[in-house]
Order: sequence, then structure tokens, then C-alpha cells
Amino acid sequence: MFSKSQLLRVQRAVAVQRKRAVHDLATLPGRKVVVSSGTPGYSAVSGHVVTVFGCTGFLGRYLVSKLARMGTQVIVPYREEDEKRHLKPMGDLGQIIPMEWDIRNEAQIAECLRHSDIVYNLVGRDYETKNFKYADVHVAGAERIAKIAAETGVQRFVHLSHLNASADSTSAFYRTRFEGEERVKDVFPNATIVRPAAMYGYEDKLLNNMAIWPIWWKLNFGETKIRPVHVMDVAQALANLMGIAQLPGILSLPGPRTLTFEYLLDLVSSVTYNPSSRAPVLPKRMALAVAKAAQAAWWPLICPDEVERRYLDDVTIPGDWEAVGVIPDEIENHAITYLRRYRSAVNFQRPVVLPSRLS
Repeated sequence: MFSKSQLLRVQRAVAVQRKRAVHDLATLPGRKVVVSSGTPGYSAVSGHVVTVFGCTGFLGRYLVSKLARMGTQVIVPYREEDEKRHLKPMGDLGQIIPMEWDIRNEAQIAECLRHSDIVYNLVGRDYETKNFKYADVHVAGAERIAKIAAETGVQRFVHLSHLNASADSTSAFYRTRFEGEERVKDVFPNATIVRPAAMYGYEDKLLNNMAIWPIWWKLNFGETKIRPVHVMDVAQALANLMGIAQLPGILSLPGPRTLTFEYLLDLVSSVTYNPSSRAPVLPKRMALAVAKAAQAAWWPLICPDEVERRYLDDVTIPGDWEAVGVIPDEIENHAITYLRRYRSAVNFQRPVVLPSRLS
């Protein structure tokens, strides 16, 4: 009879000598061959190397997690040491590789992506600072990353923009997003431009902010129309792009429904069992003045451009979810997951009550 340790050795030997199948080999557009090995999942090796710029942000952490679960080696560029610590356990040993970078340092950017098959640029800025304006990040930074990727021979480039990106928008955030798209397409013609709507999730600035500062979402009397999308759906769509041979052009990823800020405020109030805010509706001129004065603080507060965005409806264009193999989910299905923390102890376990939605 064999002992338990001897049986384990035999099993390992058989696993090592396993013959490769045709599906273990894949040829990338640049004729680079990648070889996958291991059982599919966390400890597998897909053979792909991916760089995710903006990996420490809201969307980036979920994309890194999904890529690492597929056995992909992920390069995670970071600026501050503590910002990337939570990414390390998302992949198996040696699969998550942190590298320090600066968006203005071309040598660091080239080092981060020189081994990658596909590069994701998720870098964005909701507000301006003295060091980084919208144009520095959304335009010059995006062009720099795309240009270096093209010069290095990267086969796939995915650039994240916004659903409302437009050259003639009254918001500088949306204008620079559009200009960044054009610059990226000039230096990397086959780039995939992804335009998601406002995203919600655990660390979002939508549902969480509505629960804390509802007064800023009453602007325009809550009539602004928005198409919120789950961050996990967008992350899955981005991860699925790795398995698609080539998909140049623009992919719009709006939420499945068009809602108003007024309805979302009612949703937050109903789910949390907290009374609706009695704060008054600020006139736009006053809201802009308060936001401008708030820029004197050293910590990030609402900025004037964000106030301007609260008056702009999301564009009404069809989504391209079928192209990426994802079905977007309704916000009501996930609201309790992200809003339960705002319930009182008495109401913590009470059933979910949703407000009526006018079609």
C-alpha cells in the first residue's frame, strides 16, 4: 500500500507531465504566443501580462481582481506606497507586480508596460488640484501613455473615458475627456475607447455621497437624468476585452435605466429608513459660489465643475454591452449592499423597501 505522501507525489508528477492541448496556446495580434497552464482560476497562469494604470482607483481595484482571478499577471503602477497594498492579495504569488510611476515620467511609464499584451488606462480626475489640472490627466497624460504604448509595441490599448464626453460640453471634465479620446486615437488608432456612465459601488461617489450630502444632489430640483451603472459590470466588461481579438472604436456602457437624482435620493431614503433631507434647493449661482469658496480647503470638497455636471443629463445612446458579453444590472438590486451601513441599529435588519419609479 502507498502512504499518503507517496500518493501526493504521484499526483504531482502526473500533473506536471500533463500534455498541453491546443486551447492552451494563443497567438496575439503581434504574433506573440502565450501559453496557459494550471487549473483555471486564481492559481492558474494565463500567459498574459496586463498593465492597469489607475489601478488604485474605484474601478481599477475591481478590474485588477477580475484579471488576477483569470491567472493574468498584472502590473499595478502606483504613486503612494499605501494605495496599492490591498491589490497584492488579489492574485497568486508573483502575479501582482507593483511598480512606482508618475504620469509625467516617460521612462517609468515605458518600464510599466514594456512586457504587456494589453494596457488599460483608467486614470482620471474628478477635481483639479494645484499639481494636476483636468488637461494634465485626461489629455496630456492619456496621450503620453498611449504614445509610449504604441512605440513599445503593445498590441491592445483600452482607454477609459465618460459617457458624456463631448467637445462642446459646458463641463471642463467632459471636454477634456473628449479631447483625451481624440489624442489617444491619433497616436494609437486601434485603441478601444470605453465610455461608462456614473458608477456605483462600495467606494462610490454616488450613493455614498447622496446619503451624506443630499443637498448637493437637489440641484436643478433633482430633475437631472442619469444612467448609473454597477462598477462590477464595467470591470467585467473591461476584463472580457482581453479575450476579444480586436475591438477598436468607442464602447458606450450606460446603465440599463434612466433615472433622476430625485428618484435616487428617494431610493437612498427608503433603503436606509432615514427621512428625506429638508435642505433647500440651492440656486446654481449660489452653489457655484460655495463650491468655489470650498477650494480654499486643503482636502477635496465639491468643485465648481462638479456643480455644473449636476445640471447635465446623461446622453441617450444605446449601450454596447452585447459586444463585451455583459448584462448590466439594476441599481435597486444592489442598493442595500452599499447603503445598509447608513441604517440605524434599530433598522439595520429591516426588509428593503423601494420607492415607486415613474416610467
